[in-house]
Amino acid sequence: MQLIQNRFTRKPRPVRVVQFGEGNFLRGFVEDMLETANERGTFDGSVAIVKPTDRGDLQKFREQDNFYTLLLRGRIHGKPVVQKRVITCIENVVDPYADTDAFFRIACLDTLQIVVSNTTEAGIIYDENEQFMARPAKTYPGKLTQFLFARFQYFHGAPEKGLLILPVELIEKNGEQLRTCVLRLADLWQLGTAFRQWVLQSNSFCNTLVDRIVSGYPKAEAEQIQQELGYRDVLLDTGEPFALWVIETDCEQETAQKLPLAQAGCPVNFVKKLEPYRERKVRILNGAHTSSVLAGYLMGKEFVRDCMQDSLMREFMETAVLREIVPTVPLPESEAKQFAQAVFERFDNPFVAHSLLAISLNSVSKWRVRVLPSLRDRLNQTGALPVCLTFSLAALLAFYTSDCLQDGVLLGSRGGEPYEVHDDRKVLAFFAASSKQKAVSAFVNDCLAQTAFWGEDLTRYPGLAQQVTEDLTAIRQTGIRQAVSEVLQKAKREEV
Repeated sequence: MQLIQNRFTRKPRPVRVVQFGEGNFLRGFVEDMLETANERGTFDGSVAIVKPTDRGDLQKFREQDNFYTLLLRGRIHGKPVVQKRVITCIENVVDPYADTDAFFRIACLDTLQIVVSNTTEAGIIYDENEQFMARPAKTYPGKLTQFLFARFQYFHGAPEKGLLILPVELIEKNGEQLRTCVLRLADLWQLGTAFRQWVLQSNSFCNTLVDRIVSGYPKAEAEQIQQELGYRDVLLDTGEPFALWVIETDCEQETAQKLPLAQAGCPVNFVKKLEPYRERKVRILNGAHTSSVLAGYLMGKEFVRDCMQDSLMREFMETAVLREIVPTVPLPESEAKQFAQAVFERFDNPFVAHSLLAISLNSVSKWRVRVLPSLRDRLNQTGALPVCLTFSLAALLAFYTSDCLQDGVLLGSRGGEPYEVHDDRKVLAFFAASSKQKAVSAFVNDCLAQTAFWGEDLTRYPGLAQQVTEDLTAIRQTGIRQAVSEVLQKAKREEV
């Protein structure tokens, strides 16, 4: 079969975007919009990708000359829709651990205007142990600070060489948090007042919100798709047609000039206040994922659509969302319910194989961001723990149960078959040392007391540790399906 790089050509375009992250989501979201804007003549730019961690390699990109196919499939107004395009806008991919000089050369590009990142919820952190002379720094904020300082020095602090910085990590006020990390590192490394002022005055760190389900490489049907395409593509990416990018900015006109996507018809909104959009999306869509997929995986499901097609798991998700999450969303209830129903339809997309294991990445930080606020607010509203959201924490602990930590990966077991748990090293080390060695109640109490995991001591919530202990015990003794069934019965009794 012919190779994709032998089928397509790339129009030379200046590098205007540096992207920290090479994963499925960015390739199925940001690159899709940039490609559209290039095609419609509003952008004329290419992307340089930087691998943000020392894991993995970029060999697949290099073998395909950075070309890949994006396949978007779903329903629009109830009708099946299939959209296919070849992404050509990636000019370069760089591994800063293998070639740090190439990383810093990107910082010196005169044409560069935009920084995009997706390093997961755990990526935007301040680490006081970061070293300025490291090649490169360990964390994303560390790399970005080094990158900005190199640009500041190369262009002698020219104000017009500041960048539009758009993190899409799903944390509250992601732009502001990233800027805070950069400024703290600038102080820690004693990079000077002039650099600090340049960061503040010449660079725009925007809070953003993104929404699209990107399921990645369609392993089960890849061969059939490639036969239909007529070429081999190991970077094939799939997702749904729906997309939304909300960018908070006080300078809409200036921001839109640097990122002219809306002019090309892309679903990009520049707004003064992001919070209503964020609360709706994070609590309902992401909360639905994080509160249900670990239980679904332990039940034997592989994809989100499998959960939607299982009557028990669908009922669990709908109960969690409609009864426990929707009442906490700061929008009219009818609007929140309408969005929730649309989310259920998107999850039931027959074309999207959204892997539960892929969603499980960094589940501890995801549960903290996506589920804990709804649990807390619902408890305050009713005086009682929301049963499904509470159970989701027990399912998380069941999913992370293992005493086998190998090469930075925790190995869980489902029906005797191993699966990989990926999270922060400290999180995995805790579970490897605690999840099987202690009695259930002691394990639950120790876990809930880890303020570094949750941002607070969860044992302070009345009855939470006891209920999670009971739920985890039920999962271990009667199995996940029976445990979910009992939770739903309890929810029905409380509703009456």
